[in-house]
Parts: sequence; C-alpha cells; structure tokens
Amino acid sequence: MTVKKGKFITVEGGEGAGKSSNLAFIRDLLEQSGIEVVFTREPGGTALGEDIRDLLLGHKHTGMARDTELLLMFAARAEHLARIILPALNAGKWVLCDRFTDASYAYQGGGRGIDMSRIGALETWVQQGLKPDLTLLLDLPIETGLDRAGQRSEPDRFEVEQRAFFERVRATYLDIAQAETQRVHIVDAAVPLTQVQQQIEQVIGQFIQENSNA
Repeated sequence: MTVKKGKFITVEGGEGAGKSSNLAFIRDLLEQSGIEVVFTREPGGTALGEDIRDLLLGHKHTGMARDTELLLMFAARAEHLARIILPALNAGKWVLCDRFTDASYAYQGGGRGIDMSRIGALETWVQQGLKPDLTLLLDLPIETGLDRAGQRSEPDRFEVEQRAFFERVRATYLDIAQAETQRVHIVDAAVPLTQVQQQIEQVIGQFIQENSNA
C-alpha cells in the first residue's frame, strides 16, 4: 500500500450522537486552517459503496445474515479506500470520514456478536495496515441517543434494533477508546452542542498544531 501523505480523521458514535452537525463543524475547522479536506462516509463514499449502503440500511433485506452484513461493509470499504481515501491521502489531502472500521467492530462485533478476530482478519486484508490518524468518538447514554434519533426521519435497518444491541455497540466503542488512547478521543455528546463543539475544537486544534510541520 502506498505511503500516505495526508491525515485521516474519522468520527464515530451511536445513534443520536450528533455526527452530522459535528462533522460539518470539523470540516470548517480544518478548512479555516488552510487544509484541503475530502469529506466522505461509510458505508458509502463511492457509487458502488452508496449502492451497498442502500442494501445495508434499507429494509428490503431485514433478515440479512450477519456475515453477509459484515462482508458487504468491507466490500464497500475496499472500494472506498481504492477510489477515494488512498488517492486523497497520497495527494496530501486530509480525509474526514463519517465512520470507518471502528464501526464494524462496534456494530458487527459488539452488536451482532461476530468474533472480533474475524473482523480483524478482514481489516488486515482490506486495509493493509491503514488506520485513522485521529478518531473522535461522540459518546452519550443510549437512552439519550435513541430519544434524539427518534425525532428524525424513519429509522433505518440498524436503528430499529433493541436497546441491548446499542448497549453492546457503545461498550465496544468505549473498549476501543480505552485500548487506543493515542488515536481515539472521547467527546461527551450528551451536553449542549456548544459544549460538544468546544471539546472538538480543542482536540482538532491540538491535532492540527501537532501536524502543521509534519
């Protein structure tokens, strides 16, 4: 895999964590610092990936096997890396992505109960060592997140899961954050938006400063 030049930032979090508004905020922070940003999302990011996203999030295949779900996630990710993420990084651009492989560990591993080593094998094969340089985990209590999510549009295939599913997802995210403290920064997403963005601005500001001469 070609050595990257740019920086790779991902944003993770459960339902109702406020990823959309905060991703826009992060993008603005980066661009105001003169950084060229490629904004993308998972599953998706490419034409093929968006088609796979429709399969994964829609209700047409509600009985999808968990292995099928996981493999589709990584199929979309392989295309995403080849078409969008790696070309941008190699061109010196910064990539800001709504979810990445941490979500596979959280949702398919924690939520669905797939063995983490199997997810790890796919990560090794598809990513060949590539990991985000920085991940912001927007964390909040499950009940708060589900209440917020319930005020939005019709729930997707994941959002109709039971509370226990989301508790496992959150626990897995927090385990990842505890294991990778240098990469993953927990943001308290339960507080008002202004306070959430104050936390984000501090983390992003420090990251930009650390990499301004890198």
